[in-house]
Parts: sequence; C-alpha cells; structure tokens
Amino acid sequence: MEISLTINGKNYQREVDETKNLLHFLREDLGLTGTKEGCGAGECGACSVLLNGRPVNSCLVLAVEANNCEIRTVEGEAVNGELSDLQKALHKHHAVQCGFCTPGMIISIRALLEKNPQPDEPEIKQAIEGNLCRCTGYKQIIEAVLDLTGQLDQKEELTHA
Repeated sequence: MEISLTINGKNYQREVDETKNLLHFLREDLGLTGTKEGCGAGECGACSVLLNGRPVNSCLVLAVEANNCEIRTVEGEAVNGELSDLQKALHKHHAVQCGFCTPGMIISIRALLEKNPQPDEPEIKQAIEGNLCRCTGYKQIIEAVLDLTGQLDQKEELTHA
C-alpha cells in the first residue's frame, strides 16, 4: 500500500507492506534509527513517537495507520545539529546513561511540555510512566525537566527550608 506522511517536517511517500509497524518503517525504510525497539509489545516506551502531536508506541501502530499523519521522532528534536533545550537539560543532569530509553523519554516529555510548559513533579512522573529506564532511577530525568522549566531552584529551596 502507498502511504504519505510527514515526518519531522519532511514529506514522504512510500510503498509499505500492510503488516509493517511504524517502528520498523521508520528504522528500516527511512533510516530514522533514533527510535528504539525495546520490548516490541508497547510496554517500555523506547519506540515512542509523536503521532499528530500525541505520544504513541510505534511498535503498536501499523505504518499504514499513519497514512496522512504528522510524525515527530527524536531526530526532529535537534535543529541544525544543535541540541534542543530539553536535550541539553537531560545532558546537564546526567539523565542519560546507557541512552536506550532516552529517545522515548524525550518524546514523552516533549508531548507534556507542548501541553503544559510548567508541569509539576507528579505531572512529569505521569508523562514518563510508560517509559522504562533501567539506569537513572528517573530522579535525574525529573530534575532535568524541572530545571528546564525553571522550577528546580524552587523545589530545592523548599527541601532545604
């Protein structure tokens, strides 16, 4: 089946097998390997992408279901080779260790920030609850988002008061 979609602002038209999932289409057909396959069953969040602005597990979406949709992958986060503020915050707080969960985390956090530019800690936790990380323990990830949104200093002031 022929599909047409926009990925990271670029239009694509491709023939695709009707059984191929979006994750494999992105990685194999388009070479967008930033999106990772973890579990392949929608449990880990490593394959998260934004589909029409909503985070989805691309391993659970058929590529044909994305026909005429707008997709954003982790490759769409940096602009002209410059890391986004979110990526810089994650780096600053050492919120990236093995890095396997990072693309999905970035997508989930980006979706949250687009809806709510000043999320509190419970909202951040809820936004990333579908993304499994085996290295950082989530603390640094949450701190990076709080710092990015200018709330980390406030949180630290409250804990030291």
